[in-house]
Amino acid sequence: MSLSGQVATLVHPSAKACPIERARHETFISGHLAAGVVILALIPVYFVLNGAPGVGEVMAFGLMSLPLLAVVLVSASGNLLLAQTVCVVGLLALGATIGLTSGTESLAYTVWLVLAPLEALVSLNSLLILGSGFGGAVIALAVIGGAGAGYLTPAAESASYEAMFILPAIAYATTLSWSATKLQEIRRRMAHAGEANYRLLAEVIGDVVLRYDRSGAVLFVSSSSEASVGLQPRELTGRGFFERIHVGDRPLFLKTIADAASCNETIAVALRLRTGVARSTRGDFDEPRFAWIEVRARRNDNQLNLSDDGCAVVAVMRDVTRAKQHEEEIEAARAAAEGANLWKDRFLANVSHELRTPLNAIIGFSEVLGNVDLAPSDPVKQREYAGIIRESGVHLLEVVNSILDISKIEAGASELTPEHFAVAPLIDLCCDILRLKAEQGGVELVRAYPADLEEIVADKRACKQILLNLLSNAVKFTPPQGRVAISVRPDGNAMLITVVDTGIGIVAEDMTRLGNPFFQARATYDRPYEGTGLGLSVVRGLVGLHGGSTFVDSTPGQGTSVTVRLPLDCRSMEPSIAKIEVLPRHARAAAPRIEFPADAMVKKIA
Repeated sequence: MSLSGQVATLVHPSAKACPIERARHETFISGHLAAGVVILALIPVYFVLNGAPGVGEVMAFGLMSLPLLAVVLVSASGNLLLAQTVCVVGLLALGATIGLTSGTESLAYTVWLVLAPLEALVSLNSLLILGSGFGGAVIALAVIGGAGAGYLTPAAESASYEAMFILPAIAYATTLSWSATKLQEIRRRMAHAGEANYRLLAEVIGDVVLRYDRSGAVLFVSSSSEASVGLQPRELTGRGFFERIHVGDRPLFLKTIADAASCNETIAVALRLRTGVARSTRGDFDEPRFAWIEVRARRNDNQLNLSDDGCAVVAVMRDVTRAKQHEEEIEAARAAAEGANLWKDRFLANVSHELRTPLNAIIGFSEVLGNVDLAPSDPVKQREYAGIIRESGVHLLEVVNSILDISKIEAGASELTPEHFAVAPLIDLCCDILRLKAEQGGVELVRAYPADLEEIVADKRACKQILLNLLSNAVKFTPPQGRVAISVRPDGNAMLITVVDTGIGIVAEDMTRLGNPFFQARATYDRPYEGTGLGLSVVRGLVGLHGGSTFVDSTPGQGTSVTVRLPLDCRSMEPSIAKIEVLPRHARAAAPRIEFPADAMVKKIA
């Protein structure tokens, strides 16, 4: 261990908290320890040169060893002023001893009397300085008076002459020490006044003021930290601030401190600071809670101010969590606006595509039937043209109804009318409605449900629309010789309705976008499958109004499975903005399989 390290071990624990007090104790201990060792080393030399000492010499050497006693005292008690007082009293006693034993024949005693005020200067205590000066003057006058009265040597005629030099020297040393103390006191008061204004300004602006050393350790934290980020100053001092910074932001923080300390510019950075813990929403455990803070750091050029404690960087910290949230909200709103523009463009493209074909058919065939020269004379052809016009009109009505439904759902204006009804007859009705479409596409339509399937309380019209949209999509995207199956089974206080097809499937990049209005997988202007892309969006909205959920599993080229979970009684559920959940990859089978309950009644429509 180095000499400075050994001296540091002698400092009392009460003085180690403040850097200035620690430095004062270390300086006192090292200086007086060195002086005591030198004096002890000179005692044997004196004995060799002068022989056996007298009583006065023994007392003088004992008083000269008091610095070592003062070192023991300050190390044991931490009372620096008491140790300094012991040293001052020792110097005055030493001067008195030398003066009384040798008289004014030797002026050696005056040196120790003059050193007493200088020793008191180290304490920066005005009373001790004035007391040491007064004590030195009294002792000097006593020695000179004793010599003048004939009690001491030399004769009295030289006493007044010596007093002309001894008393002014003591007064001069006392004045210098007292002046230095007053200057230091004034400087400290000014520093404290500036510090008070500094703290007051920090409290008024509401930001947290910090001071760092070059390593990023915090030397000072203003008391506003509790009101700003909910942390006590003691929790941020030292390495506490660094340890609370998010691990991913620590390199940026250290770079900011280094840059601020090496340049004459203000460096601003946004960091995440751990301010506490919160109960996790993902399990029975606590998670750290972080707040966004902005730190503006600048190099401290006022290194002469003792209150800075070697501070390298001064920083102002403020909580910008709300500002960050507002930025995220603005960014989300901007993304939503861009998405709205995108969906508007897609809507216009899809609607124009979906409306143009039936409108052309309606206009074209109505003109043919309305023109005597073009109208076919065959009644069969006339009925065929009229049927095409009707089918085109029905298609247009479906498009308009879908747009109106999704608009009402998105606007929150759609309301449910709960009623008791059986699900099995509703499934049969929906399958019958789509039977012709399935036959025309060469698709086998299969339905299965338990014989004792209980009733549910829901909006019957909405459930019919959910089933029709799911079945219609499945039939549309299933090629000839394919199969579409719908099954129902109870699941606790809910009912699972699953529609599985052996169609074209959905690619992975389109899975997360299912249910977005006007989105259709592989949607292009030359797509082989017509549709507005509103079917699953309407399903998602209606299921959410019932408080249910929707799950999708699909494998490209092999088929798709859509499962709707509806509560048995929607009146006890809160409506929500449901999302179409995609089964995780590890939970998917190689291809969606058509499975029926063991007690299901299976009906096929060829």
